Amino acid sequence: MFRKILIANRGEIALRVIRACRELGIKTVAVYSEADRASLHVRFADEDVCIGPAPSASSYLDAKRIISAAEVTNADAIHPGYGFLAENAEFAEIVESCGITFIGPKPDMIRKMGDKGVAKQMMRRAGIPVIPGSDGIVKDVEEAHSIAAEIGYPVMIKAVAGGGGRGMRMCRDESEIETNFAMARAEAEVAFKNPDVYIEKVIVNPHHVEIQLMGDSFGNIIHFGERDCSIQRRHQKLVEECPSPIITPELRAIMGRTAVLGASTIHYLGAGTVEFLVDGEGNFYFMEMNTRIQVEHPITEEATDIDLVKEQIRVAAGEKLRYRQEDVILKWHAIECRINAEDPDKDFRPAPGEITSFHVPGGHGIRVDTAAYAKYIIPPFYDSMIAKLIVRAQTRRQAIEKMKYALEEFIIEGIPTTIDFHRKIFSHPDFINGNFDTSFIQKMNESNKEEQTAKTKTVDNEK
Repeated sequence: MFRKILIANRGEIALRVIRACRELGIKTVAVYSEADRASLHVRFADEDVCIGPAPSASSYLDAKRIISAAEVTNADAIHPGYGFLAENAEFAEIVESCGITFIGPKPDMIRKMGDKGVAKQMMRRAGIPVIPGSDGIVKDVEEAHSIAAEIGYPVMIKAVAGGGGRGMRMCRDESEIETNFAMARAEAEVAFKNPDVYIEKVIVNPHHVEIQLMGDSFGNIIHFGERDCSIQRRHQKLVEECPSPIITPELRAIMGRTAVLGASTIHYLGAGTVEFLVDGEGNFYFMEMNTRIQVEHPITEEATDIDLVKEQIRVAAGEKLRYRQEDVILKWHAIECRINAEDPDKDFRPAPGEITSFHVPGGHGIRVDTAAYAKYIIPPFYDSMIAKLIVRAQTRRQAIEKMKYALEEFIIEGIPTTIDFHRKIFSHPDFINGNFDTSFIQKMNESNKEEQTAKTKTVDNEK
């Protein structure tokens, strides 16, 4: 087992890794930017190293500074968390070339799955259902027109190195191809330093369902069931739950075996997810594979009573998986809300600033993963997430009720947050009844606008 792990990340995921390391008896090193000097991950790590100024390009994305910090502190492993350098194959190669273990897949695995076009080709060859689309990179507008006409509209233009909704543009008909092709390439260049894009058919109103995987160096790969991530806004997830309300035990078994088959094509090592779109008839299509621990991993931990981060560290250290497939049972229904420093009334504009009051909910089956506290200043340089609020209960309906009062108890003052917006989601009859898909937030917002317009007209008429 490792003696000391450097955590190449910040915020709640850095704290999450620190806690797992403590339970495993491993020392930790926190790295931080000047903006994060007062952060909790710095306080609770055994050692800490400042790696640069606030902008992430000069700190959390600077591989040389992170490697230097690991060498100075004699860390024998680096945990990348998620985001930043977590899915950067070059960083993983540099880490290993320095004699340090990268807690994640091998660089070649990251590279293959990170290129969405290559990943789709590999899955298609393995017999896994793939969304119809281009075989790889689309070279120009003419080819884009040809492919879209062949597979049928609407289509989505996507960055091959994409994630988080960046470099994605939907085309409803041929008139939108030229403009959106150029815009997707430009966004991809800025976000990922790679302008390449591919095209796939849009599956109308699907569920976004991902399968959590773990593989060891002995060739064992198992899945931990699914998470439903359909409640999202502009491809950014807001609410996740495990298990999905639309997945039957039979479909879960099929999708799980399919995900394991896909991961087996690259002899996958570590934690990761295979992501699918599921239509209203139960057909599912491979979308992408994420080669890292996911933001929403806590709901799988709560539903299965298995610590995924500790297991991730163990397999990276060369140990065998401690679980067989038959050991994984979804014992609970778990739901997660991402609480962000954003203003929903202003199109979810990021709202950095000082938290003047901070109180988290508690009680049986309630978990809060956060690095925030009263007087903490949310910096403007990074992701706007403040906390992940997770609940678990025996049934979905009970979990929804528990989340409602947990949201009522969650107090964050000083900055706008998405807490009230989440309350609206959990009071919406369609969400409560499981009648939703990836278009849910858009439809809810449109409905709210119509209601507000009707109220305004009524008031004007009364005047």
